[in-house]
Amino acid sequence: MTAVVKVGGSLEADPHRRRALLTALADGVLGRCIVVPGGGTFAGAVRAAQAREGFSDAEAHRRALDAMSDAAGIFRGIEPRLVQSLEPWTEAAPARARVWNPRRLRAGHPDIPETWDVTSDSLALWLAVQVRAERCVLVKSVDAPGGHDAAALARVGLVDVAFPDFAARFGGPIEIWGPAEKVTVALKDAA
Repeated sequence: MTAVVKVGGSLEADPHRRRALLTALADGVLGRCIVVPGGGTFAGAVRAAQAREGFSDAEAHRRALDAMSDAAGIFRGIEPRLVQSLEPWTEAAPARARVWNPRRLRAGHPDIPETWDVTSDSLALWLAVQVRAERCVLVKSVDAPGGHDAAALARVGLVDVAFPDFAARFGGPIEIWGPAEKVTVALKDAA
C-alpha cells in the first residue's frame, strides 16, 4: 500500500505544521508513502524571473522542477528519515517514507505539458499513477471546500488547471488536507 503525499510549498509559512507532518509521515502515519515537495518560494522566484526575463514556459517548467528538487533537499534536512528518490516507481526497497526529487523530468515527458498549467499538484497525481498508489493527498495551507470535484477546485484556483485531467488518469481517491479540514475530492460535481 502506497500513498503519494504532496506537501505544498505554502507550508513554508507554517514550519511547525510542515515539520510535524514530515515527522508523522516518516513515523508511518500513512504507511508507505512518497512525499512530493511543492516548489514554494523557489517556484515563486521562477515565476518572477520569467516575468522579468521573458523565457519560455518550457524553461520555466524545468526551473520549477529544480525548485521542487531544492525543496526535496530541505525536506530531507527537516526529516532525515525521508529517503530521497529520483524514480520511486522502479525501486523495490521497502523504505517507509521517500521524498521524490523530480529533477529527471527536466528532460521532458510526453504525459506532462511544460507549462504553468502543471504544478506539483498535478505532478503528484502523475506520480501516483506511476507507483500505482492507493491514494493521493495534497497538503495545503488553506482548507478546501467540501463536495467539489477536481474541475471545480481548478476553477477556484485551489489546484492547477491540468489537475482535472491528471485526476481522471489517476482515478483513485484524492484528499486535500488543509489546516483544519480533510476533504475528499468529489468524483463529479452534482451540477
